[in-house]
Amino acid sequence: MKTVLMTAFEPFGGETINPSWEAVRTFDGKEIAGARIVVRQLPVVFATCGQVLTRALEEIQPDRVLCVGQAGGRADITVERVAINVDDARIPDNNQQQPIDQPIEADGPAAYFSTLPIKAMVAALREVGVPASVSQTAGTFTCNHVMYSLLHWIHTTNSKARGGFIHIPYMPEQAVHHPGVASMATSSVIQALETSLQVILSTENDIRVVGGATH
Repeated sequence: MKTVLMTAFEPFGGETINPSWEAVRTFDGKEIAGARIVVRQLPVVFATCGQVLTRALEEIQPDRVLCVGQAGGRADITVERVAINVDDARIPDNNQQQPIDQPIEADGPAAYFSTLPIKAMVAALREVGVPASVSQTAGTFTCNHVMYSLLHWIHTTNSKARGGFIHIPYMPEQAVHHPGVASMATSSVIQALETSLQVILSTENDIRVVGGATH
């Protein structure tokens, strides 16, 4: 049986909940498309989020990895294309650290592309009625750090795993404190993540990255 590692983050930035964790934690122990789902929560701390992820990767040795994070202000599910090798925080993390223009891996490449079928994921989400799009930036906060760390681990260990990152909007419970900002119900996010997992697990052929486009 295949194993999927799903990760999400603890609350940060003054929020009392993180929609990524509220959705992802519901998948722990489930079986989807013949695969077992294992869930881990990551700290919103630059110094340790990548380390916690790496320990989980080494322990679980997953076939697929789907990392999920909050992107307050975005209006739809955004499937990330690329992670860049930089930490540049507009707000402090949960350890009150605020790195500016710091590399994630000193000797790492400038960027990594997702190895998930991002276009197929977006198409499937739209088909089931969930607003979704491909995002060209995972930002420069801990979400990007985790996505880069994941893909760096896959590359440097020659793992056959495939992985990537999805950003989700605020929950309505959060948006009431941010007038005019979009939100998405947890039930819709859970549907989006389950649909994404179905697509990820049904993709058996190698993912090809050509000219920045993932197929």
